[in-house]
Amino acid sequence: MSARNDVAPDTLGVELAEDGIVVEYTDGREAYYRGVPEKESGTLRTQPGKLVQVLVTDPTETEGVMMYVNDRNTHDDILESTGVGRVMLEPGEEEELFPGVTVRVDGYAVEVEADPETARGRVFVFEEDQLGERFYEMVDEE
Repeated sequence: MSARNDVAPDTLGVELAEDGIVVEYTDGREAYYRGVPEKESGTLRTQPGKLVQVLVTDPTETEGVMMYVNDRNTHDDILESTGVGRVMLEPGEEEELFPGVTVRVDGYAVEVEADPETARGRVFVFEEDQLGERFYEMVDEE
């Protein structure tokens, strides 16, 4: 496998619907994440080996930024053309993706902590592989 680099994200269009989330990439294509996200507070630990994506919306919920965590399959130029960012972390490493949103790698699992108030928007985490997908909305514990 070739090495992958960190890639800075661009602002993407976001549409929050009752039955899912539409993300419009900077190249004009769209991805639809179907379903109602599970509410999660505290630390979200994803299943080991899953592709993990973190989406943070702006306060209007019409734009956002998306980061892949440890995605080794997508080439840098594809990410750059779509506006999706990527962070590569080693086990034990931690990084603040956005204000109020921190990710860390524990073995092959990714852990996400988020404070939506500090992030100034809604925080969604998508976890997927060839067998299926799940997604979550990080919320305050109150």
